[in-house]
Amino acid sequence: MSITEDITEFRSKKVTIMGLGLHGGGISSARFFARAGAHVTVTDLRDQNTLAPAIEQLQGLDIRFVLGAHREQDFSDADIVIKNPAVRRDSPYLKVAKRIETDISIFLRYSQSPLIAVTGSKGKSTVASAIWHVLSQAGKTALLGGNITVSPLDFLDKTAPDVPVVLELSSWQLGDLRGMGLLKPQIAVLTTILPDHLNYYGSMDAYVADKRVIYQAQDETCYTICNADQNWGRSFAQETRATVLWYSEKPLEEAIGAGARGGWLALDILSQTKEKNAEAGAPHSGHVLDPKEHPELYAGYGTFGTDYSHELLVPQHIVVPGLHQKKNLLAAAVALCAFGLSAKEIAPALGSFPGVPHRLEYVAEIDGVRWYNDSTATIPDAAIAAINSFSCPVVLIAGGSDKSSDFSAFAEKARSLKDIILLAGSGTDRIIALLEKEKISYKGPYNSMRDAVDSAAQSAARSDVVLLSPGCASFGLFLHEFERGDLFKKEVFEISARAHSARLSPAEQSEQSK
Repeated sequence: MSITEDITEFRSKKVTIMGLGLHGGGISSARFFARAGAHVTVTDLRDQNTLAPAIEQLQGLDIRFVLGAHREQDFSDADIVIKNPAVRRDSPYLKVAKRIETDISIFLRYSQSPLIAVTGSKGKSTVASAIWHVLSQAGKTALLGGNITVSPLDFLDKTAPDVPVVLELSSWQLGDLRGMGLLKPQIAVLTTILPDHLNYYGSMDAYVADKRVIYQAQDETCYTICNADQNWGRSFAQETRATVLWYSEKPLEEAIGAGARGGWLALDILSQTKEKNAEAGAPHSGHVLDPKEHPELYAGYGTFGTDYSHELLVPQHIVVPGLHQKKNLLAAAVALCAFGLSAKEIAPALGSFPGVPHRLEYVAEIDGVRWYNDSTATIPDAAIAAINSFSCPVVLIAGGSDKSSDFSAFAEKARSLKDIILLAGSGTDRIIALLEKEKISYKGPYNSMRDAVDSAAQSAARSDVVLLSPGCASFGLFLHEFERGDLFKKEVFEISARAHSARLSPAEQSEQSK
């Protein structure tokens, strides 16, 4: 019998799913509770046409839909309300609920697996996916879900003491777990913290307070992996009761002090200076070259024992571009070491890690122009990091809806671009004001991805990169950032098809059209 079938708690209970959505927890929660024997009501402010793809996934299940509006009775009469992470906790509908849960909280109540949890502002999907990738490459059965759009309820029946679960957790998901006593990850990883969702939280302190939930129930048997290059990371290390391991762009002795354990980035010169490294007992720490300008020359190393010996964790050559991606893989490597994997298992697997869709995802090369999809870069800092990943000229597609972000550094970075193509939106209006003030030219704003991609294609030349890295949320023109990225790829593939067709002879074109 499966875990779901063995659960009797929800049989004949009235369960209201607040927020179906188009991917993630709403669909999975409705399916889970229907199969667990509950009387399920799904309510969402969006209409049936918008939610049709989600509703189709629930065909054949005994589910009642209330769409286009919320009704208070569906909340007050319910035994349990399953809250969507994006719903504000002060919603008047939640105030009349008897019991509020999420798909994550229900999963944690019944999961039988050890947990590796990952949060942060940017990089958490890459870190979580890289951890899962290495575990899988090492021959271990592992499960990946959470904010990465896979609800863990979908794989609850597969959990077991020897099957690790990797969960990516957003600030909203963590905030919903506060005070429940359910989240105690064996390993907690905190990626880079940047201003985000300030239109929701109002302040960085409120936003980061939810991130802190990830380690609040940990003890000395657990590990917390912290960013040594940020004050936020140091504050997490001071608060957690778990053993702290670090990751940094600098040698740990320089970043934290003597005795620090974890990983760091350094010039990959081991093959050139073996004797010197053998004498020093660690890779060369002198940063002759700026890693931000030469990320391709750097590798990741770690030290975890008492003898300060170092091990290669992240190879110099990786599939995903950029220093920030190398640092993300370093954070994943440190977590994997804490979980018990060896450096010999970790480094080769990270070298083959393909990256994550919509996160600096390579799409195509067309007539010498490379196209990348970084649609999940929804804040300016993430877009800047993506731009910095390339040393060649960049044509950037950016803009969208506003999240109360500070675009001043983004506008300054725009000076280095070959061209900037803007998608319409409230955030774009603020970007345009800054660009015009600095006399930086731009194209757009465009109201469709097709127009933006066509404009970028006209601007780009051989050896250039066209990069979709919006620095803004997607709402307005798109349902979400994943649809935005998918539409970008669709338009790029159409340009690729036209370019291929143009290279064919008339006879070949005639034959291909048959």
